[in-house]
Amino acid sequence: MQAEQADQSAVPDSMELPEEIARRETRLAALAQARAKIEVRAKERYARELADYQDKLVRREEKARISGKKPGGKPPAPPAVGPTNKDQINLTDEESRIMPTSGGGFEQAYNAQAAVDTNSMLIVAPAVTPACNDREQVKPMLNQLTQLPAALGKIEHLLTDNGFYSAANAAACETHDIEPLMAVGRESHHPGPFERFTEPPALPDNASPAQRMAHKLKSQAGRKLYALRK
Repeated sequence: MQAEQADQSAVPDSMELPEEIARRETRLAALAQARAKIEVRAKERYARELADYQDKLVRREEKARISGKKPGGKPPAPPAVGPTNKDQINLTDEESRIMPTSGGGFEQAYNAQAAVDTNSMLIVAPAVTPACNDREQVKPMLNQLTQLPAALGKIEHLLTDNGFYSAANAAACETHDIEPLMAVGRESHHPGPFERFTEPPALPDNASPAQRMAHKLKSQAGRKLYALRK
């Protein structure tokens, strides 16, 4: 009964059924493409988060080995596989991402990076990425820096805040023959005189790149170099 009434009812003048059907089919196809792209992004995110998770495990084990004590706190949780309910895609600018802003909240944006020479204060290597995690940008930036013209001179140190730090990034810097000076944690604004005017204990011969970097940052020479970042 209801089907017969629907068939006999008049179609609005502004609606053309073939065009409406084509429009809806186009939207369904666009949604299917968006879903496929979200799944690809989820796989890429999982690979990044897995690398970060493994790096945290290495740091946790390294800390336990140095201290000789069982690590406290909860161990890091492994990443989840597949898309989540929060995954989105912008059909207008699909290369951009929803990113947290410094003042709070979120914006559809990109993550801009810049390597700056500490002597001239000139930007020598810019980059723009849709990844909001700064830790993932060290290796791409190292590749850019090592391709700069030789006339600009040799890059000796890479100074970053703790948002860029990972044990893998410290090792990558040494692979490129660049000494890393990445803050391992938040810096104290007013370190005590003992910390400022003493040198840290000697490192063992088998120290890792991350350990060597942390040791250098505690030395007077390392603190002086790292101050150039400010």
